[in-house]
Amino acid sequence: MATVTRENIGLLHDKLVVKVSKEDYFPAFDKKLKEYSKTANIPGFRKGMVPAGMIKKMYGSSIFTDEVLKTVEKELYNYLSAEKPEIFAQPLPLPSDVNQLDINNPGEYEFGFEMGLKPDYTLADVSKANVTLHKVVATDDMVEEEVNRMQIKGGKMTEPETINNEENVLNILFKESDKDGNIIEGGVTKENSVILKYFTAAVQKKLQDKNVGDVVTVQLSKAFDEDKLAMMLQDLGYEKEDKEAAKKYFSLEVVKIGLVEKRELDETFFKEIYPGKDIKTAEELKAAIKEEIQQYWDAQSKNQLQDQLYHYLVDDTKMEFPADFLKRWLQTGGETPKSADEAASEYPGFSNQLKWTLISDKLIHDNGLQVSNEELREYMKNEIMRYFGTVSLGDDNSWIESYIDRMMKDEKQVDSSYRRLITDKLFNFLESKVTPKTKEVTGEELNGMMHNHHH
Repeated sequence: MATVTRENIGLLHDKLVVKVSKEDYFPAFDKKLKEYSKTANIPGFRKGMVPAGMIKKMYGSSIFTDEVLKTVEKELYNYLSAEKPEIFAQPLPLPSDVNQLDINNPGEYEFGFEMGLKPDYTLADVSKANVTLHKVVATDDMVEEEVNRMQIKGGKMTEPETINNEENVLNILFKESDKDGNIIEGGVTKENSVILKYFTAAVQKKLQDKNVGDVVTVQLSKAFDEDKLAMMLQDLGYEKEDKEAAKKYFSLEVVKIGLVEKRELDETFFKEIYPGKDIKTAEELKAAIKEEIQQYWDAQSKNQLQDQLYHYLVDDTKMEFPADFLKRWLQTGGETPKSADEAASEYPGFSNQLKWTLISDKLIHDNGLQVSNEELREYMKNEIMRYFGTVSLGDDNSWIESYIDRMMKDEKQVDSSYRRLITDKLFNFLESKVTPKTKEVTGEELNGMMHNHHH
């Protein structure tokens, strides 16, 4: 009679020992052996007439091993089904020697498994979270910058003969030199595109009124302000904080001069930008752009607030894990085996992710958060409409429903859509439980917060 025993071997870490006797597995082995006798094709014997002894000699050991292991597996999962322990993943087999399985001496066999248990924990009270809604206000300067970008993007590139505008796009051949402009043999040589206004005021003055073929010599640290200098150093093949490289001199030869003629702010341009809106004036255009900019920053503020809620729950919900088991699972549970060092390195991020999964699952379950089929269909419909954007789909949109029907049969698509919707519902629920302080910040400050903590 098969038995399963359980013992604790560490924090939230138990061992199961499955013991099987001859009567547990031998009838299945005997049956499988007879089935082989009926189906085996062996030269010199008619099908179904191969002697049982020959079958046992040829295939017996592998069939015996398979049936013993199948019986052990069956007993293990019968136990898990009956006892329902709260475990992570599936039990992992402990090292065992299958050579102990002897077809000529069938007897009792033991196989060990380890399992990691889920912890008991109390969720942090989200209503006590001290959070801040960092709000960015869309300014007229942001609007003007976006309008200017749109005019340049929609404009036409020209090639003036002379550098005379801070918006000139210059193709420049950088050649490493001494301070007098003498080229250094074996030094860095690279052609790069630079907008005139990216140079410091002093270098802009030196380049003013220069033509294609003209040359000026500059020291990098004096040619660019700090933020542009780091970018230029990288473009030239140096580290962005290389102070010695910043002291180098370069001969700059003007290879090409470009200038974008900006688009006029007229109704034709307005329709290209917002084909669905009846915009007549530049002021109406700026109002529409300002609204979009504000919507963007409001969404970013919301994301950052949600990030604070995530960190509060993860940091303030105390939870222990069966670290030894999970590290071993990391080594063997994926598609590619990992070394012990690799598993140890991945474990901190993995355990944090695991912690959030337990927290979010509990919040969703305890608060009855659900996603209906109707919500899934509506989400997919919105995704289709967003994909086609401003393209006219005609009057007959019945094809959309049949397309959604097909999407609803795709398990990956449904799972992806469900996860997005349930996550939105979860964070909307969490937001409803807090009263954040409001603090006005710049876009750069908010972007810095998002960069430091992104989940």
